[in-house]
Amino acid sequence: MTATADIGLIGLAVMGQNLVLNMNDHSFTVVVYNRTTSKVDEFLANEAQGTRVIGAHTIAELVAHLKRPRRVMMMIKAGPAVDAIIEQLLPHLEAGDIIIDGGNSLYTDTARRTDYLEARGLHFIGTGISGGEEGARHGPSIMPGGSPAAWPHVKPIFQAIAAKVADGTPCCDWVGEGGAGHFVKMVHNGIEYGDMQLIAEAYHLLRTAAGLDNEAMSQTFRDWNKGKLDSYLIEITGDILAYRDEQGQAVLDLILDAAGQKGTGKWTAANALEQGIPLTLIGEAVFARFLSALKEERAAAAAVLAGPAAALVADPAGFTNDIGKALYAAKIISYAQGYMLMRAAATTYGWHLNYGGVALMWREGCIIRSAFLGKIKEAFDNNPDLSNLLLDDYFRQAIADSQGAWRRVIAQAVTLGIPVPALSSALAFYDGYRHERLPANMIQAQRDYFGAHTYERIDRPRGEFFHTNWTGTGGDVTAGTYEA
Repeated sequence: MTATADIGLIGLAVMGQNLVLNMNDHSFTVVVYNRTTSKVDEFLANEAQGTRVIGAHTIAELVAHLKRPRRVMMMIKAGPAVDAIIEQLLPHLEAGDIIIDGGNSLYTDTARRTDYLEARGLHFIGTGISGGEEGARHGPSIMPGGSPAAWPHVKPIFQAIAAKVADGTPCCDWVGEGGAGHFVKMVHNGIEYGDMQLIAEAYHLLRTAAGLDNEAMSQTFRDWNKGKLDSYLIEITGDILAYRDEQGQAVLDLILDAAGQKGTGKWTAANALEQGIPLTLIGEAVFARFLSALKEERAAAAAVLAGPAAALVADPAGFTNDIGKALYAAKIISYAQGYMLMRAAATTYGWHLNYGGVALMWREGCIIRSAFLGKIKEAFDNNPDLSNLLLDDYFRQAIADSQGAWRRVIAQAVTLGIPVPALSSALAFYDGYRHERLPANMIQAQRDYFGAHTYERIDRPRGEFFHTNWTGTGGDVTAGTYEA
């Protein structure tokens, strides 16, 4: 059998099929395999008809079609299935061959698989891919990491099929070793959770407090999409609000208010706890989905729990303008927190992340693509050592310009009893971050009182620890130092 294929792809669900067709459009020959082999035949007879795509009915056949170094990409469900396919591939591969995982795998799994395959002379890439079906077909955001030696062999393919910014730069570049690529994709998904929750809260306020109907809300989001809030999620929200079914009913109004999730937002929040990063907005977005899932409990509670009477604001137009500003300010906080988490992980794992480059990879093709990301790239281009986006001149001024409206929106929401967990947690983070002194001294005093956990003093150097015998009977024995 003549080896003619540039890359093999395993897994012909929608994302896999669209990536194959995208590669074919860019003159790459792809050999495909699916565990249910009838899918291979169906794909070749329909979507891939007339292309250079090659079908394989076994993994051995797939590998035999590949040029060296062999490149095999998996587009399958994250978890044990990935390890199972790797084991099936191993007997057919040789030193220098490359396995690629394009699914939503946990970054620690990717790091483990990289070490496992490198020990056997093979290379592994764990790459985040964002953009959904449309992105996969016409240009996604691609975030590869893993074995650096593999990158030159996949770079021409990945950068060819990736989305492009206006100057033609691909939304794909090498992220880092081990699990770096999937970590950055995880943070992307966490930010996506945050953006979606913020938009949902804005929608709730526009409907319940400003009294706008779906048509007016649709126009509001379309107007916002022409300015600083220009983004894919704002764009599709305008479309969703305007959509009607065959009977003329607003489909949005017929959808049950119980949000699903696949787990990447939870991974982001859990990692923030591990890294000690206050990822408050994304955490609240995850918890808001959990709360929404308690539909039956909420229905029962609504019948018995008291709250403010429903009311509309006195100035709907002014309040709508304030909501847009609050949405933008909170969005800045979400990304600032996401970048804080990436910086912490880079320190923990020894990655050298290009933070401006990450913003560029997200600029087009992915779900969180927005004009806003161009400002993030500019911030890191101006100062590659920027410790927090909030300290950049543009974002500092943007918050200053928006925070009056932001505070009014949250105050009004509280008065009316409308939950805005993401908007309000973002403001609480901002206020906490800008305070030189927080009440944590009281917490430290309490910890030392009941557990002799010690504390540091403002009049002594950091790293010196003290204990007070608060009751006079506790003695001088302490529980040791603490982690801040």
